[in-house]
Amino acid sequence: MLEAPDKSVLVKVGPEALLADVQAGRHTWVVDEPVEVGGQDCGPTPYDLLLSALGACTAITLRLYATQKKWPLEGIEVRLRHQRVHEQDCEKCEQPSHMLEEVQKELRLLGPLTEEQRQRLEAISQKCPVQKTLMSSLRITTTLAPADTDFM
Repeated sequence: MLEAPDKSVLVKVGPEALLADVQAGRHTWVVDEPVEVGGQDCGPTPYDLLLSALGACTAITLRLYATQKKWPLEGIEVRLRHQRVHEQDCEKCEQPSHMLEEVQKELRLLGPLTEEQRQRLEAISQKCPVQKTLMSSLRITTTLAPADTDFM
């Protein structure tokens, strides 16, 4: 029986900067914060990457669907924004329990599609696996590894 490849991502941050080195399989990149919050602005922020994952998954899902249907979808652009919004107008709105995370996702579908095709693609865009994960009851478990553990 073949072992599944390691799907983990390793993130390392040093003692001073907010710059994070990220390794996922054979791919590496950096994540950072803007200068105004103490970073060096050497890479995208964690929220940039979260939105990138959602946008890429959305576009790939649409490409696969349109190709399967043989629809004339010539290109896909997904613009995303993240913000925190007030759940309701109230005196306690600045408290965490009264704020709501919101992602605005805007699609630009290129090509001679019918209005029915465009509407169907908009509906399919909400079924991408990353969006399903973000919309589900995601559980994150944290364990503390011994200091002498080597993640390499």
